[in-house]
Order: sequence, then structure tokens, then C-alpha cells
Amino acid sequence: MDFKAFKSIYFLGIGGIGMSALARYFNSMDIPVAGYDRTETRLTRALVDEGINVHYDDVIGEIPATFKNDNSREQTLVIYTPAMPESSAELGFFKDGGYQVVKRAEVLGMIASEGACIAVAGTHGKTTVTSMIAHIMKSADVSSNTFLGGISANYGTNHIQHGDGKLVIAEADEYDRSFLFLNPNTAVITSVDADHLDIYEDVLSMIETYIDFTNNVIDGGIVLLSESVLKIIGERVNPHAVLMTYSIEGATDYVATGINILEGSYAFDVRTPNGVLKAVTLAMGGRHNIENAVAAIAVADNHGVPHEEIKNALDLYAGVKRRFEVVHNSGPVIYIDDYAHHPNEISSALSSIKELYPDKKLTVLFQPHLYTRTRDFAEDFGKSLSIADSLLLLDIYPAREEPIEGITSELIFDHVQSGDKLLCNKKNAIEMIDFDKTDVLLTLGAGDIDQLVEPITEHIKSLN
Repeated sequence: MDFKAFKSIYFLGIGGIGMSALARYFNSMDIPVAGYDRTETRLTRALVDEGINVHYDDVIGEIPATFKNDNSREQTLVIYTPAMPESSAELGFFKDGGYQVVKRAEVLGMIASEGACIAVAGTHGKTTVTSMIAHIMKSADVSSNTFLGGISANYGTNHIQHGDGKLVIAEADEYDRSFLFLNPNTAVITSVDADHLDIYEDVLSMIETYIDFTNNVIDGGIVLLSESVLKIIGERVNPHAVLMTYSIEGATDYVATGINILEGSYAFDVRTPNGVLKAVTLAMGGRHNIENAVAAIAVADNHGVPHEEIKNALDLYAGVKRRFEVVHNSGPVIYIDDYAHHPNEISSALSSIKELYPDKKLTVLFQPHLYTRTRDFAEDFGKSLSIADSLLLLDIYPAREEPIEGITSELIFDHVQSGDKLLCNKKNAIEMIDFDKTDVLLTLGAGDIDQLVEPITEHIKSLN
């Protein structure tokens, strides 16, 4: 598709993290961009600051005139997220009006098909790995165009373009099987833990879709699997691709060894088929991020980036907003914010904090995401959250879902083994945190819990 043939591009759900990256991409091409989202956020305000027209009422009258006049049907491309309800007035207007209306994933696939593509998939870890690859490539002066599912701390955006951008680096979303629109040269799969069971019939169906994703890799391309994924799908991946593997201290092609903890950071070596990277430093916590770094190293190594340049780039890697982000690191309370919303992600985050700060008391404020995920994994959530010394549990953030009778945060609460646990809401959460008995505070969730980050930070600063 020749996107330059369109005189305007309209987004339904423009505030979504994947949608906003595409909006920024087209805006950088000087194509007029506008869109609707139901909620004003820091991200939508940033889009407005960049010159994009955004409104928050699903009303046809709010659509700018240039996007809905008689001449615009063939000249306007409409992109929508699968989270948009079919009852949307604006979505119905464009579909009934004969506009070209396509899903976000289709558009990303079209962009990626114009050149080489690196696609990173997985239940968790994909945003960090994608951002690491993007940072290494940009630092090594490799022309690339990256679409992220988070905000890079290095660049302050989820769309990173360097040079002509012919190499597309894409976070590949498994929700709604979106990643099947991609045909990458290199595919990375970080994890295949059960998730999105509202979309997939069961775990086996989800795993089959990941196998289908590997079959989309071009002949002679690379399928890079973590050691855990290798054990699950290794024998069934694309036979026409080159299979490579990575791990922490495992029997894989790329492996981290000799790990040392250095005041909340890590130093380690990485064995590769092309030699050893010595004393790689990662200035962020979370043992899982060491494995993420190994994946990024493997991709960069296979794209010809010299080892010294890879190492230098990782030395300066600042992470992704809301991915084990140390928000405040002075005074009486260390404050970390993380996007974790799956039991395994939560276990990893809490275990990493216990490893980095073994003698400090950990308080967790968690907002469950989706009724279906709460229903499917309540017991596992309870087990993961029991690692905390103290827990405050918010109401479920519904996102795209309608309430399910009997499904509340109390399902998780009842499975938490810690005796120090409380139910709360966003209005009273901060006043319910016992800062006198908290050394490390961790906020967790994929909903709108990020709206509490700034007021929590200000409260902690006031304690000094």
C-alpha cells in the first residue's frame, strides 16, 4: 500500500501504545493525522503537542471536517484497534461511508513488508527486548524504524526512526493474533506463558499461534527462542529458518554468565558463537532483564553489529517507562514502577527486588487488569503477590471488557498468603500505604495505575 497516496489518516483508539506509535510514524511523514480515544492521558497530550488532533467523545461531529467531507472517502485511511467496540459511532460512520478501514496490525505488517523486519514476540519481555535492539541499532548508526509497546526512556517516544528506516523493528503483539500479519527476517520469542485466554480457546491454541508466527519468518531467516520457549515449541518451529537460542547460564547459543550485582545494576559476560562479550553492564534491576539483554545482543550480533558497539550501547541503555523503572532512589523509600500484569511477570519483578534489596521491606500496590485474566489466574496472582511483605490491592481495571459477575479483586486477595494485605481504591491508596514500614515500594499493573506514579513520588519526596 502506498501510504503517501492518502491525504489524511484517522485513528480510532489513537491513545493506545501501538496505535500512537503508528500515528507518530505517519505524522513524521507530514501526512495529516487525527483520531479519537475515550480517555485523555499523558500520551494523548503528547500527541496533541506534536500537532495531532485528538478528541475524547465518540461523536461523528467531533471528526475534523477534512476527514469526513465528500472528497475524503478515497483520500483518508482509517486505522482502528481491535479494542474498539463495534457499537462505536465513529467506527460505524467510516465503515458505512465506504472508507478504507483497516486494523492496526495490518498497517504495521504493510510497513514492515517494505524492507527487512525484526519482530519480537512473547507474553512478557518483548517491549524491553525491542527497545534494547532499537537502541543498539541507533547507537551503531544502523538505519531503522522501531514501533514500541512502551515509551523508551532513552528517546521519550514509542516510535524511533534513524536514517531511512528500511529496517523495521517491531514489537509483535499476540493479542488478537496480530503478529501473524508480520513476515519477519528475524523473529524473537521471549516467553509463551498462558495469557489472553479470552482470545485463545486454551493454552495449546495460543502456543499453536506462536508456532504459526515462526512459520511466517522468511526462508533462511532466524528464529531466536529463549531457553524456556525452546523446551515448549523448539521441535516445531519453522524448518526453513535458522533456529538460535539464548538464556541465563543455560546450554544455548547465546548465554549470560558470571553475573554480579552492583548497587541495583548487573555486570555479566555473554558467550556468543562469535566470541565473548566481557563485562557487559546493565544499569537496571531485574534478573529477567539480563535475559532480555542477551536476546538483544543475539539479534544485533546476527545483524553484524560489532561486539564493542553492542556493549557500549547497553552501557547507556536507560530502559522503558514502566518496565522496572526506578522512579525514586533517594531518601527513606525506593520507588519502582512496573507494567507487570501477569502472575509470572509479577513473580519475576518481586523476586528481582528481593535479590537486589535483600534486607529491605517490600510493599506492593497492584491493580489487576481485565476481568477474564483475574478469573483465569486468581490463584497464581495470589501466589506471586505473596512474595511481598505488604500488599495493597486495587479494583480491577476493565480495559475493553464488561464486568463479569462474581469476578473482583477479592478473588486474588483471598489467595494471598501474606497477613499484611489490604483492599483499596485509587482515591485512598496513597494514604493507606504505610511508608514508615516500607523500604521499597513497587506499583504494578497495565491499567491506569500509572496515574498514581506522580502523586506517590511527590509524597515520598515530602518524607525527606
